[in-house]
Amino acid sequence: MKESAGGPRARTPPDPAVAEFLDCLRYERGMSANTVAAYAGDLTRFTAFLKDREATPAAASEDDVRAYFAGRGGDGAAASVARRTASLRAFYAYLVREGAREDDPAARLRTPKKPQGLPRVLSVEEVEAFLGQIVPTGPLGQRDLAALELLYGCGLRVSELLSLREGDVDIEGGLLRCIGKGDKERVVPMGHAAGAAVERYVRDGRRALLRGRRRAELILNARGAPLTRQGFDYVIRKVLARADMLGQASAHTFRHSFATHLLAAGADLRSVQEMLGHANVATTQLYTHVTVEHLREVFLETHPRARRRGGGRSGGEEES
Repeated sequence: MKESAGGPRARTPPDPAVAEFLDCLRYERGMSANTVAAYAGDLTRFTAFLKDREATPAAASEDDVRAYFAGRGGDGAAASVARRTASLRAFYAYLVREGAREDDPAARLRTPKKPQGLPRVLSVEEVEAFLGQIVPTGPLGQRDLAALELLYGCGLRVSELLSLREGDVDIEGGLLRCIGKGDKERVVPMGHAAGAAVERYVRDGRRALLRGRRRAELILNARGAPLTRQGFDYVIRKVLARADMLGQASAHTFRHSFATHLLAAGADLRSVQEMLGHANVATTQLYTHVTVEHLREVFLETHPRARRRGGGRSGGEEES
């Protein structure tokens, strides 16, 4: 197997039908290299399983598919099994569409439900402690404060934050325009703290980073070029370490916290949905569960009639 400078190339599945399907994903549907590699890995695994049964992916029966998921295809986390299921469904749908098969042996596969855990959320005090670790005395400090105030203060995804242009921020009007998933544009209110941090950064720090050059992007690195995702990850880890919170939060935690804090303070669900750019309100509803769970914990820890005592209920108490 040939190796490139970046390491070994991904092995092409030996089955010709699988190879044609991957070419379709790569060249006709324009999927990313990572996505195609994920499909390739899943279908290579399935091809190896079928070899023991003297079958090929193009000719596999429904029994073959079920046997695969009853064994090695069903091993691992629910998310991994769900991805393998999706890969086989897409592959056989392609074969049927191309006329290579009349039946779809994966049509009756059920996707396992992924356990939906509640997202990690910081308290308001933890967010304040985190932001308090940034010293905005130089260009990079001003940039870090502006970026992280926007991340939490507007509930942005990292990709949305890093794609902001200077003209997307209306400091005087307290509004920010960003491009979210599916290239959908939305306008988000911007609070005083974020607005003040951005204003100072644009006036002083960003100008110093540009060194007389012109750039449309808002968030820049030390060389005056657009800050990358890796660069931003370094920034946030650095501040988390200062706050003694390393491992307790990620960039997306601040988006979760933004939504939860708004709902806890009485914001309506639809407004939060619009600010987050969720296409479906059901996605936003997850944060109501976080809020309710937090309130429950506070209640159980603080209310005198909720705290558990030894000995149970006294005989003189009645239920109402």
